[in-house]
Amino acid sequence: MTRRPLLALLAAHALLASPVLADPAAPSPMQEAGQHFERGVSLYDEADYRAALIEFRRAYEIAPNAVVLYNVGETYYQLQNYAAALTALERYLAESGDAADHRAEVQKTIGILKTRVGKIAITTNVPGCEITIDDEFVGTSPLAHPVSISIGRRKITAMRTGLPPDTRFIEIAAGDTAAASLVLVKPAPIAPLVLDARAAGNDGRGTLVTASWITTGVLGVGALTFGALAFKESRDLSAEKGKLGASASDLSSKASHVKTFSAIGDIAGIAALVSGVVSLKLTLSRSSTHEVHAALAPTGILVGGNF
Repeated sequence: MTRRPLLALLAAHALLASPVLADPAAPSPMQEAGQHFERGVSLYDEADYRAALIEFRRAYEIAPNAVVLYNVGETYYQLQNYAAALTALERYLAESGDAADHRAEVQKTIGILKTRVGKIAITTNVPGCEITIDDEFVGTSPLAHPVSISIGRRKITAMRTGLPPDTRFIEIAAGDTAAASLVLVKPAPIAPLVLDARAAGNDGRGTLVTASWITTGVLGVGALTFGALAFKESRDLSAEKGKLGASASDLSSKASHVKTFSAIGDIAGIAALVSGVVSLKLTLSRSSTHEVHAALAPTGILVGGNF
């Protein structure tokens, strides 16, 4: 998009025209606004439009001046935020009155912008939600009127403390008036899953035992599989080292595979052993008349109790 000119000198003069202070280190609000304004002009000339917009808006917050609204509108235009550009330029004409510079040019731009915006009526199921469009705050629900919005695919979000936000994406064409209903619902608490084999009776205990042995088997197969892969990669690595012209990258890659497969195999083996202990304990204790204890010791699995 072609860069559009700003009203720089006039606004800078208006914003910086303030009495000389006794303490030069403490600038007046007008001087501070002028500094933000001049910084915004420099950033605009460097095509850093987002940073320029922040500086222009800060200048207007500190010392409202209609000329700054012109620059805000032109910066929004460069960012292709046509709805915000339209609002800023209409405010510029309203606040400047008949003395507005480039009135004819601004009116022509406004005519173009009106063909690039639509409207959206946003509602929420709870009041007090912060509404953003493309992550820019536009108001708090309930909104009294539909919001002007740039054409294209827009992101609408409603947020309120204590509730998860709701986001919708809506495509807007010029002149459209769309509707977006956002719903914020507090998620229901998740009840904890409790496995009580005794309360479930023998069938519940049997199901738990079966699941534990299946888990043990899967972990055991995984340990054997990765152990075999580690052995194969180790053998290939040894063979590769004996070849002339073996690349360092290939050797490093194979060594990494050996290390990874070995680690996974070891972890799966340990997990299978622990799962086996648990499975054995559940199997031997299915009868309520038996007292069984199983534990993992450095020398192996220790099982004791009354049978």
